[in-house]
Amino acid sequence: MNCDLSRKVSLVTGAARGIGQSIADRFAINGSTTYYTDLSADEAAAAAKKTPNGRGLRLDVTKPDQIAVVVKQILSECGKLDILVNNAGVNTFAHRVTIDQFPREEWDRILSVDLTGLYEMSKACSAVMRTQKTGRIINIASIAGLVPLRLQSPFVAAKAGVVNLTKAMALELGPDGILVNGIAPGSTLTEGTRKLFYGDDGLFKESVKRMLDHVPLGRPGTVEEIAVAALFLADPENSYMNGHILTVDGGWTAGYSRDF
Repeated sequence: MNCDLSRKVSLVTGAARGIGQSIADRFAINGSTTYYTDLSADEAAAAAKKTPNGRGLRLDVTKPDQIAVVVKQILSECGKLDILVNNAGVNTFAHRVTIDQFPREEWDRILSVDLTGLYEMSKACSAVMRTQKTGRIINIASIAGLVPLRLQSPFVAAKAGVVNLTKAMALELGPDGILVNGIAPGSTLTEGTRKLFYGDDGLFKESVKRMLDHVPLGRPGTVEEIAVAALFLADPENSYMNGHILTVDGGWTAGYSRDF
């Protein structure tokens, strides 16, 4: 899929690898000046160098002061900000346990990035977009925010928050010409899911078949497939979709796929 993002300025969080990098790549290839941001300045810069129009910056979405610096730099260099993709997120590998055993510090860590970090980014960037009377915000949620999964209560809570925050932002910002939508990926093949499921030494590799039994397509998604969805939401011709959560999960949440 291709679209014309020339003269558009985009900011993608968590863009040094995985879904974020693939989204940033798609935007840059389609003409957008794209800021790849991540915790590591070097990794963000390395990812950005692989595409035309890419620029890498360090950004911790839990630090409002860093967000302000990055937004100021983008405005100084480009004069505007057209598209924000809130992709940065974390989950837990070690603590796949019931809520009574879940450590409070892990709860705080996950919520601070996956929900509060998204709020801080959206707060800063929407203020710019409101003055412009135009903009796009794309939030990366998860099917876990639509249909809860076991043994990861903070991730589920954060992503459910992202789903309804997306809709609330759409109501608030739509009158200013800002479209706010989300993507709910299913299981997607990334560095993180390899460590959990799909690698030879994955922590939960024995459960992969049971998990994929729920997916009609019988496989995990790819980061490129999520990036295509983001490009669709960013396409200037897609101008009347607002407050929507686009589910990209191979049919996982469509209904019961397994035989009983």
